[in-house]
Amino acid sequence: MRGTAVAAIALTSLMAVSACAKDSGGGTTPAASGSGCEFSAPPTAPATSSTSAAGDKKVDGSALKIGLAYDIGGRGDASFNDLAAAGFDKAIADMGVKKENTRELSAAPNEDESAKQTRLRQLASEGFNPIVGVGFAYTESLKVVAPEFPNVKFGLVDSAVDGVANVTPLVFAEQEGAFLAGVVAAYQSKKCHVGFVGGVDIPLIQKFEAGFNQGAKTAAPKVSIDKKYITPAGDFTGFQDPPKGQEAAKGLIDKGADVVYPAAGASGIGVFAAVKEAGVLAIGCDADQYNQPALAANRDVIVASSLKRVNVAVYDFFHAAAANDLASLPKIFDLKSDGMGYATSGGKIDAKLQGILEGYKAQIVEGKIKVADAV
Repeated sequence: MRGTAVAAIALTSLMAVSACAKDSGGGTTPAASGSGCEFSAPPTAPATSSTSAAGDKKVDGSALKIGLAYDIGGRGDASFNDLAAAGFDKAIADMGVKKENTRELSAAPNEDESAKQTRLRQLASEGFNPIVGVGFAYTESLKVVAPEFPNVKFGLVDSAVDGVANVTPLVFAEQEGAFLAGVVAAYQSKKCHVGFVGGVDIPLIQKFEAGFNQGAKTAAPKVSIDKKYITPAGDFTGFQDPPKGQEAAKGLIDKGADVVYPAAGASGIGVFAAVKEAGVLAIGCDADQYNQPALAANRDVIVASSLKRVNVAVYDFFHAAAANDLASLPKIFDLKSDGMGYATSGGKIDAKLQGILEGYKAQIVEGKIKVADAV
């Protein structure tokens, strides 16, 4: 996803760092050591993982020219765009694509729609095929541009273009990963009070909020949850404003939240700075943010991360396009398809909580828990 320290971090890192039911049983269990919540009886962890990853059948892509059009922030956001870049890089390496046959282009905050169309046309007219548009912001542009290049295979992260056959939607069950983040937040909170920071108040980010709320409430029905969106719908600077991310997080912390979960792109840099300054905790979003180099100064406050595996979707799209088998892609990248997940880097999640997370994950995969995608 997306400050004292944050101002310096923002300036030096925004280029290098552009940046989640029901009970399974009755009653409640006592609060874990150090936690202020009482918990619902947690599900039992399965013996083995029930997720399934895409196959790694080799495909020769040496004759391909592949393109990537980033959302705002581009490569280096320590979140959404960097994940797309990782999938792009893996496809190049695994399929033998020549470096000169690759192209990456980035967007600017609040740019005109015509700029997105120009970017996509540039890639397609120069012979790049397949091409991925990273983010729902490319939806309207692809409605116009994709029909102009019917032989080009376009992938679209986070959205779909109805009625345009050469655009493949790469969409996610963000709410499922956020649910697990909510479980972690409830168990890690000493006050039984947690907070959510959204970058921009749009349906996509509301999916994260909905899942986070449901996960926290499922684990601890009496947990208090506060939220703050950095910018309203239409103002996408909320994904790239660390100082405002810091301000939003500080507001939640001042209200009593001691675990904060940002779905805010590069503005998350500011959230983590505020969390570090206040001596509370945070949960990363999209990437394993504990291990992001640009977040190293504040990573000790990140107890876990929800994973939105944009890298998996981007790689799988390029792989399937090269194999002329786009029908093999999942309709939605969720926990079951390994498109969503969680990370516990840093060693702050003990074996007991790890088991609880695996139990909830299994119930979602099996359909026993349905995670809401709207607040």
